[in-house]
Amino acid sequence: MQMGMVGLGKMGANMVRRLMRGGHECIVTDLNPANIAALEKEGAKGAASLAELAKKLNQPRAVWIMVPAGDPTEKTVEQLAQVLEAGDTIIDGGNSYFKDDVRRSKALGPKGIHYVDVGTSGGVWGLERGYCMMIGGPKEAFDRLDPIFKTLAPGVGDIPKTPERKSMDGTAEEGYIYCGKSGAGHFVKMVHNGIEYGLMQAYAEGFDIFKSANSPELPAEMRYDLNVADIAEVWRRGSVVASWLLDLTAMALAENPTLSNYTGFVQDSGEGRWTIMAAIEESVPADVLSAALYTRFRSRQEHTFAEKMLSAMRQKFGGHIEAAKSGK
Repeated sequence: MQMGMVGLGKMGANMVRRLMRGGHECIVTDLNPANIAALEKEGAKGAASLAELAKKLNQPRAVWIMVPAGDPTEKTVEQLAQVLEAGDTIIDGGNSYFKDDVRRSKALGPKGIHYVDVGTSGGVWGLERGYCMMIGGPKEAFDRLDPIFKTLAPGVGDIPKTPERKSMDGTAEEGYIYCGKSGAGHFVKMVHNGIEYGLMQAYAEGFDIFKSANSPELPAEMRYDLNVADIAEVWRRGSVVASWLLDLTAMALAENPTLSNYTGFVQDSGEGRWTIMAAIEESVPADVLSAALYTRFRSRQEHTFAEKMLSAMRQKFGGHIEAAKSGK
């Protein structure tokens, strides 16, 4: 297929590369001309503006937005709506709030422009591993764009089939699903990220306990000088708590067991807050997810080994760099 990509940052550029490897034609644009030029050298076609991007795409057009959530996405959608036509599709692959998806979809409806929200997980590793995608919007748009999603997704790979799923149809085993109407994709991704906060917090607190196991406040016979890098490594092999997050934790600890290259200042990108807000609206208790979010708030005031661990995991899976100290 042919697709336009707006935003050539860490994920957007690698998505273009993965699509081109899969035989798709990509027209790309970015606020930074150097990013466009870099992908042109790899086979993409560049566009200096959204209007030029629209002209270079065949109808019905498909334009994927991969820019920061919030105002940058809002302005990009508004500008695209002026240059696209009925039958075209805008795909938001960032971390937008699902309620914004519902609003944008309604606004684009009278123009006949489809709006598809794609919760995307894969971070800086997606080029090789593929991207797990949770997709909302008109079903006909999802069906038309299926070749794009199939190329970006990880595929079945060597993961064993889940028992009792042998007779089930669908694309879940390939790493992408249609979740439902507008907003459903980002809603599922929102909760995914809320759970991610909780998982990361659990690992971080556990390893903080290991680090403090040789505290002078403990009886001498109960002090342990534990190799945290080795613990992370052994847990990767057959443990019930094994996961990709643990793989990345093991990598960070192998590089620097003290994590002295991290301050422990842990940002939150919005989805954790939105997950808690959804839980409140639905009257669903979310004790662990709430605590994990509040710990991130506290990390900006004082830093423990657990918070350095959280910061290390965020850098490993998403390339997130710690923010500068606030001066407090």
